[in-house]
Amino acid sequence: MSKTPAPTEIKLHQKSAILEIGFETGENFKLPCEYLRTHAHSAEIVTSDQPVAGKADVNITHIEPQGNYALRLYFDDGYDAGIFSWDTLYGLGKNQQENWQKYLQRLEQYGLKRGAAEKPEDGKSRIKVMYFMNNLLKVTKRESEELELPENIDSIEKLMKLLSYRGEDWSNFFAQEGALQYTINKQFAESFTKLEHGDEVAFIPTSKDL
Repeated sequence: MSKTPAPTEIKLHQKSAILEIGFETGENFKLPCEYLRTHAHSAEIVTSDQPVAGKADVNITHIEPQGNYALRLYFDDGYDAGIFSWDTLYGLGKNQQENWQKYLQRLEQYGLKRGAAEKPEDGKSRIKVMYFMNNLLKVTKRESEELELPENIDSIEKLMKLLSYRGEDWSNFFAQEGALQYTINKQFAESFTKLEHGDEVAFIPTSKDL
């Protein structure tokens, strides 16, 4: 089994949203941030049925080396769970065209788009919020609702704070750390993950006792 070549140069071109990587073989790959974001290998992406969509404008904010074997990439949509090993980065470079064509086909299959959903003419962002499990439904009194987001509510964390103001029962779930796990568009998310118009957010209690 051949050894994966090591990188000799890594450059982030933020204005162009491209990560350029040169390897000791002399090969040089220019990997768009969108490509890296949509092909990250974290568990929530690998196990999801649907491809990551709406990342055409995503960029990398900074890079953190992981020893001598990988990079951790921080994206401006809040995603930072992907560790990109030299093997992963080399494979993404070597197979970029084939991977990208397969990705575009999957987007079409699921009716998804590369760009973020455009806001309505009134400029207001709207999302769908879904509530799971009986103990949470007893509080929400509904399985789902459409919400118009105030301008200052742009993340899961801020959305939870907003929902916690609905009363004591709501606060028991949405203000208590670790009481809920959450997904955006059927992919597990972090509390700092940004919300965009058209997102589907689901809340799931972490304990049956709550």
